[in-house]
Amino acid sequence: MIRAIIVDDELHCVELLQWQLNKYFPQVQVLASCNSGKEAIPLINERRPDLVFLDIEMPQMNGFEMLQSLPRIDFDIVFTTAYDQFAIRAIKFSALDYLLKPIDKDELQAALIKINTHPARFISTQQLDLLLSNMQQVRNGLQKIALPTLQGYEMVYADQIVRCESDSNYTSIFLKNGSKIIVSKTLKEVEEMLENHHFFRVHHSHMVNLNEVIKYVKGDGGYLLMSDNSAVSVARSRKDALLRMF
Repeated sequence: MIRAIIVDDELHCVELLQWQLNKYFPQVQVLASCNSGKEAIPLINERRPDLVFLDIEMPQMNGFEMLQSLPRIDFDIVFTTAYDQFAIRAIKFSALDYLLKPIDKDELQAALIKINTHPARFISTQQLDLLLSNMQQVRNGLQKIALPTLQGYEMVYADQIVRCESDSNYTSIFLKNGSKIIVSKTLKEVEEMLENHHFFRVHHSHMVNLNEVIKYVKGDGGYLLMSDNSAVSVARSRKDALLRMF
């Protein structure tokens, strides 16, 4: 059983989420709901939920400010937001989860499956600091991202990534300094984190930083020579789309 609290200032959003959870996800017990960050703080401290559905945009105290005010964050968080491309990008770059309003049942199910599969993925102080920093910088272009590893999180600048290579349910990320980080996300998930940041999926197993491409060599699909002296295969189906990027 997942014990949850909903924090959202829009009553119709709270009611819809409660209805979806009651109807489709009986494994989630809604302990309470509240309509402000200030109201949520004592409630969370008292009830100690496993999961908080947290609206970002709220008057007086938004979701991020509420998290900063808590003495500890020992629960999972799923952010909920109306479409705000800047907030969404900041959340993605901080390796956190969100649901777009109005909440879709299938997306809600995917978020709950992730929580069940990887329980206790508590937001770290480092992640929260990065998220807040990203929110401040996002309109000028996000740079730093949180890469989840088996040991914790590696914080790196996106422009330091040369390429990414799929390894089953993990991804190897190769940096300009020659180091490699093994990330506990699929390449598709990493691709979503780096969306709109000048990365391109050239193959089902490879994604590259287009700024680090040195040369394209023709062939059936051809291949790329990268700044780290690696050669990356290009899928035939991706070749034309790749060449249009230059």
